[in-house]
Amino acid sequence: MKTLSEIEAAVDSLPKDKQEELLRFIEARLQNGVKASQPVNSNRNKRNFPVSKGSKPFTSADVNLIESESDDRR
Repeated sequence: MKTLSEIEAAVDSLPKDKQEELLRFIEARLQNGVKASQPVNSNRNKRNFPVSKGSKPFTSADVNLIESESDDRR
């Protein structure tokens, strides 16, 4: 791909979940100054919680469990 229109067409052809993953990747690069050679873990959010990719969103109980596991690692 050499032109912006080719990139836009490629993005448009992606399923919605892959478009969202690409958006998170680009946002992380812009916010953190991540170079292309550095992988971005798009499976975690800014607080290092796993990103829910299923149809069921995280509940407060899920967040409490994740936070307690995080505290155990410290």
